[in-house]
Amino acid sequence: MSIEIPRDSWPGSVRRVTIGATPADGGTRAQSVVVGGANTLPFLHFEQPAACRPVVAIEITTRRPAEWSPLLLEAWGDVMDGPAEWARAAEAAKADLLVLTLSATDAGDQPLTPAAAADAVEAVLRASGLPLIVLGPGQAERDNELLMPVAEVAKGERIAIGLCEEKNYRTIVAAALANDHLVVARTPMDVNLAKQLNILISDMGLPPDRILMDPTTGALGYGIEYGYSVMERLRLAALQGDSMTQLPMIVTPGAEAWKTKEAKVGDGMPECWGDWRQRAITWETLTAVTLIESGADIVVLRHPDSVEHVRAAIDDLMTVPETV
Repeated sequence: MSIEIPRDSWPGSVRRVTIGATPADGGTRAQSVVVGGANTLPFLHFEQPAACRPVVAIEITTRRPAEWSPLLLEAWGDVMDGPAEWARAAEAAKADLLVLTLSATDAGDQPLTPAAAADAVEAVLRASGLPLIVLGPGQAERDNELLMPVAEVAKGERIAIGLCEEKNYRTIVAAALANDHLVVARTPMDVNLAKQLNILISDMGLPPDRILMDPTTGALGYGIEYGYSVMERLRLAALQGDSMTQLPMIVTPGAEAWKTKEAKVGDGMPECWGDWRQRAITWETLTAVTLIESGADIVVLRHPDSVEHVRAAIDDLMTVPETV
């Protein structure tokens, strides 16, 4: 006796968003990355064929981030001293995308200048053919100051810039409009706030297929349940036809996981916690895979071993099970 599996049919779907411009598109990227397109909940292959594969980005910075875990500093070594070298190493580690975070200061602990930020972006674009996302240091005025010249120097490359937040989205969206880029829109963990920011950005004239949505998340054991719930509700709203939630989601499990004591601290921990390095990489990996299961289209990681593990997990999730 055969069993018929119940199937849902959804009226809506997530928009496909293209990051990076190849020479055929007027840019210099070796390839573009397309994310989104989901028309059912993640990995329900029996309902609909899988849309775009979730992608893995590696975060690099404009200067060696002394505040990062010693495990990360050991993993990347001397390449962290220059964003171009680091970009090449990240590409060799099989990143699909690069995320360049502009540090607040330069190697001499002086405020990073707009010219230096633009130079760093140019160097990364020359060093790697991967599509690029550039994020400011996280201070509204500094983000605006640094991202304007970045958008100009990368014109034609279809990069994504951010973070767009309610207090500073106008300047960043204007820079994206003028230079044919995308934006990353971040809000606290709230469905309505995410939707409202997307509306504000769209009202400025930026097409929805040039917006990536960052709903914010926590790490495994540090609020991930609520972040998962918000992402799941955003995906459900998109599938139900809400146009302002039909945007691909990007999240930063690397940054979140490496802030936890389980990943960050190696000395003085209980013996039952096990090996520090293995524990830290597992923390980042499980955080990322959990968020992919909730609908994340892009996960931004920090450790190269985590990239390998997450890519393997995505391979498994994208495999259509054989039916008898």
